[in-house]
Amino acid sequence: MGALRLLAADGAVADAPLNDSGGYSRPASTLQSRVAYAAAHVVPKVHADNTPGQPADIDWDSTLAFRRNVYSWGLGVADAMDTAQRNMGLDAAATRELIARSAEVAREEGGSVVVGVNTDHVLESHISLDAVIDAYKEQLHFTEEQGAGPVLMASRHLARVASSADDYRRVYRAVLDSATVPVVLHWLGTAFDPELAGYFGADDWQTASAVLLDIIGENPDKVAGVKMSLLNAESEISVRSQLPSADSGQGVRMFTGDDFNYVSLIGGDQIPSSASTARDLAESTGTSHEQAVQSATTRELGGPARGHSDALLGAFAAITPVASAAIQALDAGDPARYLEILGPTEELSRQVFAAPTFYYKTGVAFLAWLNGHQPAFQMVGGLHSARSLPHLSRIVELANASLALEQPELARERWHGMLRLNGVDA
Repeated sequence: MGALRLLAADGAVADAPLNDSGGYSRPASTLQSRVAYAAAHVVPKVHADNTPGQPADIDWDSTLAFRRNVYSWGLGVADAMDTAQRNMGLDAAATRELIARSAEVAREEGGSVVVGVNTDHVLESHISLDAVIDAYKEQLHFTEEQGAGPVLMASRHLARVASSADDYRRVYRAVLDSATVPVVLHWLGTAFDPELAGYFGADDWQTASAVLLDIIGENPDKVAGVKMSLLNAESEISVRSQLPSADSGQGVRMFTGDDFNYVSLIGGDQIPSSASTARDLAESTGTSHEQAVQSATTRELGGPARGHSDALLGAFAAITPVASAAIQALDAGDPARYLEILGPTEELSRQVFAAPTFYYKTGVAFLAWLNGHQPAFQMVGGLHSARSLPHLSRIVELANASLALEQPELARERWHGMLRLNGVDA
């Protein structure tokens, strides 16, 4: 199939064989073993003023087609969240229109959509706790009117004004009390947004998670799930183990937002505790990758990794067919195949979400462009310029290795054209 030209940080170039696509099939029915949402990005018009500080001018055809594609693979869509450039270019008017349009598409496709509820339409940087509550309620009620599931995002306004854990309890109590449907609570870590330091009243996750669990315990019928985006598997497993179970009649799902460790967190006690176990076994024993995967999946698990997480991930917007195929493998009772399919994507995701992590949206949009889901590599607010060519080259390399390029020849053509435009022979 030819070769991919790669560009290193020192300017050196090298070629890698271009792999076929994974050849994965769309599911014949709803995915069963896990609930999975892809946190989708937005596509701007190519001719729009996609420069810093300018309002979003969305290419609705491409943006909504991307969501239809996600539904076709059996995943749900998480919209108007961090991946859609909330607080990084997506203004309030565009956010409301996105939520309304996305909810309509979900109804048309029979898909499940959840959307971000925040306070970011308020322009003042510092507001009172009562104003935070009112701002949350305004977006919450709009979301409910559109028929989308609410995700209460972490609020910068609340992080600024809260002086204690009780302030967080007060705000969430008031907002949840007004909710007419159960919501998902989102805990976004400082790697994604440094302004959220000390959220839930503490800098350490152990103390903060106790506050989160208190909030859930006070409002068990109003919380459907928790999305944790701390990039820390230990914290997620700890909170997951303390959530009300379905057996209690008030089950609360854990949705992993950990784009570094999702393979083991979603697999849970059906697979080895580390997604790298199979690779380590293969290297140490000299066995094939397939044999190592099978051996790894039969190992008895220890530690606290009881159960599993569901998924609400920006990474799954970048690798939707691969994610679907992996969950289909779990549906079929084949955890070895799950690990074989999804395991290699974690290194790709770690590159996409590398520090500074809040620029990961650039990698998501870049892969969408490579895979033919948008006409140009453009982003709202000029965010397409947030990653270097060598960084993007590594994404190309890892996407190729993990079979995440849906149309390899198209991806090669687009990438090489981008290299040539920047003075690199390809």
